[in-house]
Amino acid sequence: MRCADNGDLLDYVLRHKQVPEPQSQAWFRQMASGLHYLHSKNIAHRDLKCENILLSRKFHVKLADFGFARFCVDSDNRRILSHTYCGSAAYAAPEVVSGTPYNPKLADVWSLGIILYIMLNGTMPFNDDNLTKLLRDQMSRNWVFGSRTQETVSQTAKSVVRHILEPDITQRFTLDKVLSHEWVRGKRDKSGSGAKGIHTGQSQVMGMRLFKNGEKLQENHSRSSRDVGHSEGSQKRESNV
Repeated sequence: MRCADNGDLLDYVLRHKQVPEPQSQAWFRQMASGLHYLHSKNIAHRDLKCENILLSRKFHVKLADFGFARFCVDSDNRRILSHTYCGSAAYAAPEVVSGTPYNPKLADVWSLGIILYIMLNGTMPFNDDNLTKLLRDQMSRNWVFGSRTQETVSQTAKSVVRHILEPDITQRFTLDKVLSHEWVRGKRDKSGSGAKGIHTGQSQVMGMRLFKNGEKLQENHSRSSRDVGHSEGSQKRESNV
């Protein structure tokens, strides 16, 4: 098994407070590309979060922890909706939090958007202490960019976040639309910060994670390891669909 020498993305954000836009752009592109590979094999991850994004010695992204991964089609190649409400509430799409059958690929895209928001802001967009309020905030788009982000992050980067954190699944960006967005493809408008010292490269997937979950970004933000549908600290369980 390959070692992720530079820990996970949560550790990185905790150390550096936030990730500069050029680095966020490069890492997000790697994450989206890695997820696109999984989705092309009709596999959904279903537990994307900063703790499951590992960084190699050369700061390349590795997707890890496939304990909740599942196939998205049946033996006749028909799409299967997920009925298992798994993952971490802070990263979970509203359709997952609400307990309705959901398209796991679109739920993965939402989780990517949460990760991008965290990299750019250094905080979580939603508080998951109360799941009812979390769902209400998600559905009403009750989130904002931080004051520093408003001044330093480009409008095209903010556009990606807005299109992904869309509660209406018919309007939310698909992964193909994410990858075709100008910001993800490498273009940035002039309002963004400089691009010195960024780490670029290809994403990889790892069959097992190496680092612990459960750390907080800030004291006033929720525990990202809280599991959807289970009490805090309970063991994650998978059920048949």
